[in-house]
Amino acid sequence: MTHRSRGFTLIELLAALVIMALLSIAGYRGLDAVLQTREHIAQETRKWQHLAFCFSRLEQDVAQAIHRPVQDQDGRTQPEWVGRTVAVANNEAELTFTRTGVPGEGENMLAPQRIGYRLQQGSIVLLRWPFPDQAPRTEPVRYPLLEGVREFHLRHLDTNGNWLEQWPSEETAGNLPTALEVAVTLASGEKITRVFALQ
Repeated sequence: MTHRSRGFTLIELLAALVIMALLSIAGYRGLDAVLQTREHIAQETRKWQHLAFCFSRLEQDVAQAIHRPVQDQDGRTQPEWVGRTVAVANNEAELTFTRTGVPGEGENMLAPQRIGYRLQQGSIVLLRWPFPDQAPRTEPVRYPLLEGVREFHLRHLDTNGNWLEQWPSEETAGNLPTALEVAVTLASGEKITRVFALQ
């Protein structure tokens, strides 16, 4: 008695191919969704890391603010702390102040520093002048800290507990605020507010 081997019919082969194609499509879509999710998480992580770095840097600088008025490029005396609602000129910033030097970073960093923070073309930028008292045509060095920013808003707390949009006022001239409120609105819509105390 002979046994005849039986192969697959054409319909069975076509059905198997269709099933394999459907499984491949499902697998590809699942892999694509995983990769997109991973990339989105990586972007969100980078965004919040950069935001944390920006706030950390601002907090460190604000904590080292000192009473040290400066001379600007025109020889006029500028207060130790200047807060504006809008920075108009190229070398202006929404926040400009004098801070102590940074030990362990070389002789150039030991002297008091004049620094500023401003919103420029969708980024928060740190401005650092080479010396507190500026010679004519002195340009600050600019360091981008945080990209993707829609709004950068500051308020200053005086000794009476009042929040002021601009600093100094007639009543606060010659003084530093007791705290700084920073509100950042990102291009993605999130609004983050932090309050930093001055020493």
